[in-house]
Amino acid sequence: MEAWIVISLLIIAVIAFATEKISVDLVTLGMLCVLVLCGILRVDQAFAGFGDRVIVLLASIFIIGAALRETGILDAMGGLLARGLGKRPALLQTVLMAVVGLISAFMNNTTVTAVFLGPVMGLARRIGVPPSRLLMPLAFAAILGGTCTLIGTSTNVAVSGAITKLGLEPLGMFEFTHVGLVVLVSGIAFMVLFGSKLVPERDQVTVSADALREYLAEVVVLPNSPLIGQEAFDSDFSALEFQVLKINRQGQLLDAGPNLRFEAGDVVLVAGKVENLIKVKKIEGLDILEDVTLRSSGIDMRDAQVAEVVLTPRSGMVGRSLRENNFRQRTGLSVLALMRGERSLLHHMADEKLHAGDVLLLQGANERFRSIEEGGEIVVLTQHQFSAEARRRGFILLAAFVLAVIASSLEWIPDTIAFVLVAMFAVCSRCISLENAYANIDWRLLILIGGMMAFGVAMQSSGAAAMVADAITGWLQPWGVFAVFAGFCVLTVLLTQPMSNAAAALVVLPVAMQAAVSMGASQRAFAIGVMLSASVSVLTPFEPSCILVYGPGKYRFSDFIKAGGGLTFVMLLIVLALVPLCWPLK
Repeated sequence: MEAWIVISLLIIAVIAFATEKISVDLVTLGMLCVLVLCGILRVDQAFAGFGDRVIVLLASIFIIGAALRETGILDAMGGLLARGLGKRPALLQTVLMAVVGLISAFMNNTTVTAVFLGPVMGLARRIGVPPSRLLMPLAFAAILGGTCTLIGTSTNVAVSGAITKLGLEPLGMFEFTHVGLVVLVSGIAFMVLFGSKLVPERDQVTVSADALREYLAEVVVLPNSPLIGQEAFDSDFSALEFQVLKINRQGQLLDAGPNLRFEAGDVVLVAGKVENLIKVKKIEGLDILEDVTLRSSGIDMRDAQVAEVVLTPRSGMVGRSLRENNFRQRTGLSVLALMRGERSLLHHMADEKLHAGDVLLLQGANERFRSIEEGGEIVVLTQHQFSAEARRRGFILLAAFVLAVIASSLEWIPDTIAFVLVAMFAVCSRCISLENAYANIDWRLLILIGGMMAFGVAMQSSGAAAMVADAITGWLQPWGVFAVFAGFCVLTVLLTQPMSNAAAALVVLPVAMQAAVSMGASQRAFAIGVMLSASVSVLTPFEPSCILVYGPGKYRFSDFIKAGGGLTFVMLLIVLALVPLCWPLK
């Protein structure tokens, strides 16, 4: 009976993770409560994962990565790369993926993608290359680079912690680096030789230093506007290179038909370039709706800065509208326009649900942009200016981080202690404030990992893992141990689509290891196979690094299926070939 309860909870969790109707941390905590109430786990077992060294290690890595970003060290690397290889696109893509992949081997891949996003966007405009040609390889390199070391991705750290609870030694810092490097190099080769033909070219004709992406904005027709009386399809908006989409007239939403004429007070939903939207602010008779609202409230915006930003997957504003978020009061910034991959708005902009990867055109004081970016809510698509003192502290922090990696890999000091000391040094040396350090920890991910570790224990103790393992091995064992191993790797890749990579690995791990025991196979080989399979899956844009580039690159879902599908297939073949070779299955 207990086994069926655990299996049912697993199915419910997969569905909940896929639909994202409920936050993953709430789903995880809810499962733990049910397991305790059903008597499958004791209270101390249910929450033991939150006190695991893995949680502390991951939190430290998040803080160190955020501190290196805030001091401008990673930004400087991106700028140097852009200046050195900007005129050679093929070489640029190769070196960009190599550099990003190697950095991501020691840092959270979402952080690395966020740091390089702005410089790569600026570079694409300068050399006349569509940003879409560079941003997808950037995200893929950051993900694949995480396979090189223990701390390269949260999935690796989570699996290492989980196998210790199942009786194995934890994974070493560089235990699987040789396989990870082959994965990274092969991924770069695939993208340069084949993937570049699959990556779309969005805005190929219009991309230049002065022609940016199209945004959706709401423009007000003022009482003195020359547009009054003009037909929507033949108006001055065409001269401004705007496409008129909808007209909001006294609360009634009208289609921009050929016989519809503008009236004073109309709020017009238009699609246009950034530079033209900014010109609207200076044209008599027209204004952006947000500016009109601000002036009517007595707010002076004459010295405000305008910047493009990307909404990050971990932002608390995702899934709620600007109005529900109290965006202006919460951030001190006003939204002038919004850009989404498919360029579609269903509601008034203030009532539009925000998606991760949305690109917003914001206006406000410069310090407000910096403040909200430090909290991990947005990524500003422009390079910041960092003081020489901040850079100096950043280089010292980088040296401390490298020393921690060396010391922990040589077992001079436990890895958790090494990285906690570096995180403390980052705060004490003022590379990052204590408030921003806590803000940059992905608490939802930590709760997910801690809870899923306990769920793995429940699967073992209830017999659910043995039941599922027997079913899978019974089906695949006639073809040999390798077939069973391959089956779990493929299953992990498929599960990373509806849920996070770490969650997929932790769901499959106890079942795979139980199957290995029943066949007398190597549990470590199965564990490493599951872990790497989770980390090489880029079939869809659900991975946070991919979500970050989805909006700025103007990608479609099918773009990731085409390019990411082929890459995932090749990476999976490499994992299936190398893992049994390096860690014999029997």
